[in-house]
Amino acid sequence: MSAKQSTAVAVQPKHRQGDAWRKIKQNKQLYVIFFLPFLYFVVFRYGAMGWLLLAFKDYNAVEGLFGSQWVGFKHFIDFFSMPDFWRLLRNTLLISIYTLIFSFPVPIVLALMINEVENRHFKKIVQSVTYLPHFFSMVIICGMLVDFLTTDGLINKIIVACGGEPISFLTDPAWFRTIYVASGIWQGAGWGSIMYLAALNGVDPQLYESAVIDGASKLQQMRHISIPAILPIISVQLLMNIGSLLSVGYEKIILLYNGATYETADVISTYVYRRGLQGADYGYGTAVSMFQSVVSLILVIFANKIANKVSSGEGGLW
Repeated sequence: MSAKQSTAVAVQPKHRQGDAWRKIKQNKQLYVIFFLPFLYFVVFRYGAMGWLLLAFKDYNAVEGLFGSQWVGFKHFIDFFSMPDFWRLLRNTLLISIYTLIFSFPVPIVLALMINEVENRHFKKIVQSVTYLPHFFSMVIICGMLVDFLTTDGLINKIIVACGGEPISFLTDPAWFRTIYVASGIWQGAGWGSIMYLAALNGVDPQLYESAVIDGASKLQQMRHISIPAILPIISVQLLMNIGSLLSVGYEKIILLYNGATYETADVISTYVYRRGLQGADYGYGTAVSMFQSVVSLILVIFANKIANKVSSGEGGLW
C-alpha cells in the first residue's frame, strides 16, 4: 500500500465524522425535537426498570432500595393467593375484551365512512366533532358521565319521558362495563381514526377511478382497495391492543366506581393504586405491575406469531 493510499484510509473516518456533525448542525432543530421524547423514554421507561427490584424486596424508605430486606417471590405469592385475585383478573379481562371487541372496529369504520365523504367542508366538520372528545380531560369526561347518568340526569329524563322507569346506572354493577366501553368509544373513535385516514389518503386515486370504470360499487371499492390499504395498520394496532389486555387504565375507573360497583369495576390497576400508592406498599404494587407487564409481553409475542403465520410473515410487528 502506497503512502497516499494509507493517508486516504486514515483521513476517511475523520471525513465521515465531519459529515455527520455537519448534518447534525444543519438539522439541529429536528434533533432538539427528537431529544425530549428520547430523554423521556431513557429516564422514565428504561431507567425506571432498575426499580423493578422492589418487587422482590420489603421496601423501606429509610433503608432505601438496596438496604431493604430481600423477600424473593413473597409479594407474587401473596397476590396470587389472595381471595380477590380471580375477581380482579376476571374484571380486567372482561373490560379489556369488551373494549377490544366493540371499540377497536369503530375507528376503522369511521375512517372508511369519512373517506367516502366527498364534501370537504362536511368532512372537516365531522372530523372536528369526532376528534374533540379526545382533548377533554378524564375528569371532565367522568363529570359529564355522572351528570348524564344520575337518577335525575339527562338519560333518565329521556327514559321517563318515553314511559320507562329511571335506572341507577352508576350504582348498578351490571351497567359499569357498558358505561366504561361506550364512553371509551365516544372519546377515542375520532382520534383513533387519524392513522387509518392518513393511510387512505395515500391510496392512488387512479385505483378508485379504475374500479368505477369496471363497475365496482362503493362497497366493492372499500373491500378491495380501502381495507387492504389500511390492513397493515389494523394488524399492528390489534397486536398492541392484545398486549394491553391486562393494562386497563385506572383513572376513569377510580372516577366512576363506588362501593356498589366494586364487584364488576375493580380491576388490577385500581387494586395496585389502592395497595401500592395509597397503602404505601411499594414492593407489593411493583410485583403486581410486573406481573401485568410480563403477561402483556407474552401476549404480544404469541399474537405476533399467529399474525405472521396467518399473513405469511407480513402481518406481525417483527
